[in-house]
Parts: sequence; C-alpha cells; structure tokens
Amino acid sequence: MGAGVSRDRSAQHPAPGVLREVSPVASVLLEDNPSVMTLDGTNSWVLRAPGARGCVVVDPGYDDPEHLDRLAGVGLVELVVLTHHHPDHAEGASRFAERVGAPVRAFDPGLCRGSGRLRPGEELVAGGLRIEVLHTPGHTRDSVSLRLEHAGRPHVLTGDTVLGRGTTVLTDLGDYLDSLDVLCELPPDTLGLPGHGPELADLGAVAREYREHRRQRLDQVRAAVRELGPDATPRQVVEVVYADVDRSLWGPAEASVTAQLEYLRR
Repeated sequence: MGAGVSRDRSAQHPAPGVLREVSPVASVLLEDNPSVMTLDGTNSWVLRAPGARGCVVVDPGYDDPEHLDRLAGVGLVELVVLTHHHPDHAEGASRFAERVGAPVRAFDPGLCRGSGRLRPGEELVAGGLRIEVLHTPGHTRDSVSLRLEHAGRPHVLTGDTVLGRGTTVLTDLGDYLDSLDVLCELPPDTLGLPGHGPELADLGAVAREYREHRRQRLDQVRAAVRELGPDATPRQVVEVVYADVDRSLWGPAEASVTAQLEYLRR
C-alpha cells in the first residue's frame, strides 16, 4: 500500500483485467482493488524478452482468485518477484506461485518460496532478461526496485518507492532520501514502472521531484514543531501541515509525519 498525499498526475490508467503492453519487454495487469491507498489498483507486471517462452511476474497482488486466474493466463511463469511485503503486492504470491510452479523471490526471506532472498546488486536471469536488484528502502525496510534494459532503454520497477501518481507513505525518511538519491542518478529516458498508477517516461526526473517535495515537507514539519512545541504529536503536525489536504488522506500522512519527526529527532 503506497498512496500518498501530494500532487496528482493527469495520466489515466486503463481498466483492470486487461494485460496492457507498456514496452516490448513489460506488460501490466491492473488488479481491481482501487482505494485511497492503492490508487487505481495494484500493478502486476509481466516481464518477458521478445521471443522468450517464459516470463517474470512482479507483485501478483492480493489473494484475489479472479486476478490470479488472469495472471496465470500470461503463459509460462519462470519466477515471481515481490517488491515488498505489503499485502496488496504480496498476499497472493504463495498461492499464485504454487499454481504456476515458480519460485518466489523477495528481500524478506519470510516471503520467499523455493528459493533464497534477494540480494542488493544481484542479477536475476529469467524471461530472457537480466534484471538487477536495487535495495530501495524507506517506504518499507524490504522495498526493492528492479532494473532491466531493452534496446538501450533502462526500465525500473519501483514498487511503492515511486508511484505513477502522488507520493508514497514512509517508514524511514533517511533511508528513503538515500533511495531517491540512487533513482535520481538514472539516465534521463529511464522508464518507470510503478506498483500503482501509470508508467513514468523519465523516472529520474520524477525522483528529483520527490526529493524536492520531501525537503519542502520536512521544512513545513520543522516549522509546525516550532509553532506547536517539541512534544507535538504526529497528528497535531498533520493538522497544520496537511490542513489543505482531504482528511481521508490524513491517516497516510500521519505515518509519513511520524517518519519525518523521527528523522528530525535523530
């Protein structure tokens, strides 16, 4: 679950249940689970090199039989990869993997099935592709991004680290800023494939926007603490900093403010 409370991007996302090709090596199947936290729903990504028999499925989503049935219909699945442990990405992984006869890899060893945990810098070879594992914590401790290349264009699957619309909820701001620094250095044409929302034509540029947004929010939190006093609770800070934001988003905002206060106090 990743949706945040920032700027809204205008790109439209397709209806769920239809496998849509985003590039010659990446297609997306949108799960029908829209909400404040999941935006249009969870993006389950199918990665396959042109001509390859098998594929890689990233983030099967909830244990949703209808969605998993459609996902199993993409053909031979060689590997299932999870970007992080949240149930809207990982809950259905075990059932799906058993059905298609594929191992599950994740940074959290407790999510793995039939194989070991992902290691930062590891290269996965499946679906005719070479996929580099980037550890990008901050949204969660076990968040990873996946980098591959086709026809000279880098693709990066970001899970909930960078979304196709809005900003994400944090658990650790220091880790998150470090992760954004990594993504900011990507080549300018890097295609971002997020866990929620539409794809991003220039992931590095969006990561730089995220970094600037986080710095601005941090300044606002500092100012709120000066106004409210050092014992201000996250909820009190939210009521000041996010006063112009729909109250339905104050819950996710409180989680991020908690991470920001911990960062400032460190």
